[in-house]
Amino acid sequence: MNYILFDDSARNQLLPLTFTRPVAEIRIGIMTIREKWEKFLACGTSTLTEPYLANKYPIEKGEINTLINASIIPNPELVKMIKKLKPNQSIISGETILAYQISGDDFLNLDEVSFDDTSEESDEKPIEEELIEFSGEYTKINNPWDIFTFNEQEIVADYKLLTKGRKSQKLSSTNLLIGDEKNLFIEEGAVIEGATINVNDGPVYVAENTEIMEGCLIRGAFALCSHAQLKMGAKIYGGTTIGPYSKIGGELNNVVIFGYSNKAHDGFFGNSVIGEWCNIGADSNTSNLKNTYDSVRIWSYASQTFINTNLQFCGTIMGDHVKCGINTMFNTGTMIGVCANIFGSGYQRNFIPSFAWGGTAGLATYSSSKAIEVAKRVWERRGIEFTKYDEKILNSIFKNTHHNRKLKF
Repeated sequence: MNYILFDDSARNQLLPLTFTRPVAEIRIGIMTIREKWEKFLACGTSTLTEPYLANKYPIEKGEINTLINASIIPNPELVKMIKKLKPNQSIISGETILAYQISGDDFLNLDEVSFDDTSEESDEKPIEEELIEFSGEYTKINNPWDIFTFNEQEIVADYKLLTKGRKSQKLSSTNLLIGDEKNLFIEEGAVIEGATINVNDGPVYVAENTEIMEGCLIRGAFALCSHAQLKMGAKIYGGTTIGPYSKIGGELNNVVIFGYSNKAHDGFFGNSVIGEWCNIGADSNTSNLKNTYDSVRIWSYASQTFINTNLQFCGTIMGDHVKCGINTMFNTGTMIGVCANIFGSGYQRNFIPSFAWGGTAGLATYSSSKAIEVAKRVWERRGIEFTKYDEKILNSIFKNTHHNRKLKF
C-alpha cells in the first residue's frame, strides 16, 4: 500500500510554520507527524502539499493510494481502520476527512478535489462511493498554539512508542534522578553529567548523541532530540521539546523547538513554538501571560487579523530562519514570519511579517537575496546543502507575503 499525507485547510491556519514545510513535517512530542505515521504504518510516506513545496517534498503515486490527513495525530484505533480501507472509501469525522483511498488513475482529477471537508456547503468533494464515520477520539492540529498545547500528551505517547521493549543507557552517578527510572530513557551516545532530572510528572527522553551539561534542571515531560545540546544551568519545565541539532540555554516552559535552532543563553521562553534555523540573542525573553490575565489574541495568516486563542498562556510563534538581537523582548502572543531579523530595545510589535528587518524603531524589507545568502552560510556551517529548491521556497514566500509587509498597526 502507498501512503500519502495531505495538507488540508489547517495548513493555512498553521502559517508561518507551514510556509517552509508540509503539515506532516511539524514536530510535536518527540517525533514529527510524518515520523509518527511511519512508525504506526511500518513504512514510508510521501506528501501532497503546495506546488512551491512539491519539489522538496515530492508525492509518490502507486496503483492504490491511501491519503491521510497530515494534521491528524495517529492512534492505534484510527490506524487499524485506515489499513482496512478499500478503493473509493473515506474515513470521516463530522465534516473532516481523515483518510481516503484512491487509485492511481484518479490522481488525474486530484487538482480539482478538495480534501478539507465533506459538508454540503463544500462545492468540491472527493470522488467517493462510501463514507465511514470514525467515532473514536483523535487529536487534530489546527492552529500553531495547538503544538505546545498538545505537546506534553504527545511526548508521553511517543515515549511509549519509542521505548517499548528497549533498554535505556545507564544514567551516570554524577546526576540526580527524582522519580522512577522507567520514566527516563537515554539513547546510546548521549552524555549527561551533573544534572537534576525529575520524572514524577512525565517521562524524559534523551536521544542519541545529545549532551546535557552540568547544572541543568529538567522536569518531564521533556524530549531532547538527536544531536541537541542543553547548555550549563538550563532550566527546563514540562511539555518541552528541543528538536535535533539545537543548542539551548536559559529557561523554557512548554516550548517546542523544531530543530537546528539556537537559544544558547539566558532568557525565558514559555508556551511558544520556534521553527528551524532560528537564532535567539542572549537574554531575549517572551511574555506568555498578560498583566490583565485575559485570554491572548494573536495574528492569524488565514484571517489576516488578530484572533482569540482562548488561552491564558501564549508566548511566541516563530517561523524558520528568524534571528533576533540580544535583549529582545517579545510581547504576549507574538507571531513572527519567516526570515525576519529583529532587534531594538522595548517590546516588539505583536506581528512581525516575513522578511522584515528592524524592530521597535520601525521595520524595513529584508531582501530575499540577502536572506538566502545568510541561510546558505548557516546551513554550510552544519554541513547541509542549501539546494535550488530551498532557494525557490524562500523566494516564493518572499513574493507571497509582500502584502503583510505593507500592513500598518
